[in-house]
Amino acid sequence: MSVPEPGGGQAVPVPEPGGGLDRRAELSEFLRSRRARLKPEDVGLPDYGRHRRVPGLRREELAQLAGVSVAYYTRLEQGNGRNVSAEVLDAIARALRLTDAEHAHLTHLAKPKQHKKKPAARNQPVRGALRQLLDMFDGVPAYLVGRRSDILAWNRMAAAVFGDWAELPTEQRNWARLVFLKPEYRELFVDWDQKASDIVAFLRMDAGCHPDDPRLSALVGELSVKSAEFRRLWATHDVKEKSHGVKRFQHPLVGELSLSFETFRLVDDAEQSLITYHAEPGSPSAEALRLLASWGRDATRAGTGSSTSSN
Repeated sequence: MSVPEPGGGQAVPVPEPGGGLDRRAELSEFLRSRRARLKPEDVGLPDYGRHRRVPGLRREELAQLAGVSVAYYTRLEQGNGRNVSAEVLDAIARALRLTDAEHAHLTHLAKPKQHKKKPAARNQPVRGALRQLLDMFDGVPAYLVGRRSDILAWNRMAAAVFGDWAELPTEQRNWARLVFLKPEYRELFVDWDQKASDIVAFLRMDAGCHPDDPRLSALVGELSVKSAEFRRLWATHDVKEKSHGVKRFQHPLVGELSLSFETFRLVDDAEQSLITYHAEPGSPSAEALRLLASWGRDATRAGTGSSTSSN
């Protein structure tokens, strides 16, 4: 199934309900998209000014840069990565100028790990000690995110900043659904376009690791149907991981906030990450967070915000 783009653009493939993502198609489209963004002059090849039927490098140019035969690379770009070696993938990654995240994504698609066939768990267990830790962060918005951008647990300050997640059904406590389907989050994030791009890139990484996850496929299918912005970003095949940075918000109660975030991936469960936000000491944003903390539960209910979660 595919969803056509407005104006007659190329249709965007949408996973069938209950099925998984087509790993071979994902590998093929990812390689094509990375090749298309490079020009001959970007990689030190001469450009003789001849008309190019496709954007970016030709297959034979990429194969030359990677030191493999054109036939071998063509098979790989057609989705046949069954017998490809790590050394060849490394060479292709270098030729395509892939980032570390893109290189990892390519490896997941071409040489997937063998997972035992079992139904995807609806709940992602959160250790009790982690819930206690979240509650101990005084004045610091913090939450735990898991597979598919699911929001698993959070503290009172996160609820005061981001929203009353406790009032949502469990399946709607998901960053992708919130960002693309809830208008209030478009207003909350000053740089909404960047947040949306980050979320899709995260989902792409997850899809590379777990192409057979029916819940992920259902999420991608739902968002592809309901959001033109999601379809456009999903079609770019961009992948990246952001471990830290700064986010700007327009909060309905305290106005503009500029908060730095840090991401801490759990050692014993790499699919869960703790995200914390903090303001520069003495800044207007720090004062705004102090006000939200002092208003407590009333601020949570009056603004976008709720108390510590359960999943």
